[in-house]
Formats: sequence, structure tokens, C-alpha cells
Amino acid sequence: MTFWEIFIIAIGLSMDAFAVALCKGIKMRPFSVKRASIIALFFGGAQALMPLIGWFLGKQFESYIVPVDHWIAFGLLAFIGGKMAIESFKKEEDECGDNLAIGELLLMAIATSIDALAVGITFAFLQVNIFTSISIIGATTLILCFAGAFIGCKFGSALKNKAEFIGGVILILMGLKILLEHLGVLAF
Repeated sequence: MTFWEIFIIAIGLSMDAFAVALCKGIKMRPFSVKRASIIALFFGGAQALMPLIGWFLGKQFESYIVPVDHWIAFGLLAFIGGKMAIESFKKEEDECGDNLAIGELLLMAIATSIDALAVGITFAFLQVNIFTSISIIGATTLILCFAGAFIGCKFGSALKNKAEFIGGVILILMGLKILLEHLGVLAF
């Protein structure tokens, strides 16, 4: 996979975390660089760690899965992306609160990075440098979450559902691209 493909996946993966950071930012009055940095570090760290864990798990079963790896990658990315897109239409109660308790941030960071674990499993079957990939994913999420907290503080909640929907569509399209490349339909 190229840098740009991993970067696009990173953007898609980070949209859940971005939406939560946006929500946290809505409650942040006035904007605090320290609080936004804490949010960004938690989410960026979890988004970097989970694909690494998934990659290690996937490597354990690589010999069994390689013949159908493209179908697994497509299925996981399409499922995760579809779930994100569908959830973007659900009206949610305000679940963010203004609290930056370590336990709450850790739970939210893990919850929003479960999809990154599944992507890490797919990375085990693709030509991917996992350390470069997790660096790109972690850095992208960190930057987007910091920006999300800032945007949320300044502009409110109008973007939260749109971000989740766009992230879901990106993951579905990347899964489709992987499948079509392996089937020989696309030659990128």
C-alpha cells in the first residue's frame, strides 16, 4: 500500500475519534490547548496501538487466510464503514460531557479504535509496513482530534454526523479498491 492509501485509511479511521473530539470541544469553554492535546493524545495513541495489535493477531493466522485475504479486507472495511455511515444518521443524546477523566477518555479512545484493530488484521495480509502505517494513523488521528476539539469549541455540533458518514464511506471505498485490485479489475 502506498503512503496515500494508508493516509486515506487513517482519515477514515479517525472520523469516530474526530466526532468525539468535536463533541468534547463543544463543551470546552474557553478553548484549552492543554485539554485539546490530552484528548488528541488519547485518541491518537489508541488509533496507533490498535492496528499494531490487530497486525500481530493477523500474522498468527496468515498462512490460513492469505488465499482469501482480499475478501476479508473488503468485508471488514465494508462492515466497519457501513456501520459508521449508518450510525451517522442516528440522533444521539449528548454523551460527551465536559469531563476529561482518564478512565472515560481511555474507554472512549478504545471504543473508537476497535475498527482500527480490524484494519490492523487486514494489514497483516497486505504489503504494509506496520510501523509506518501506525505512525501515519496515530499522527493523523492526533492532528484531527486536536482540530476537532478546536472546531467543536468554535462552531458547535453541526459537523459530527457528517464526519462519521464520510469516514464510513472512505473505509468502504478502500475495502472495495483492495478487493477489485486482487480480483484484477483495477490495476493501480
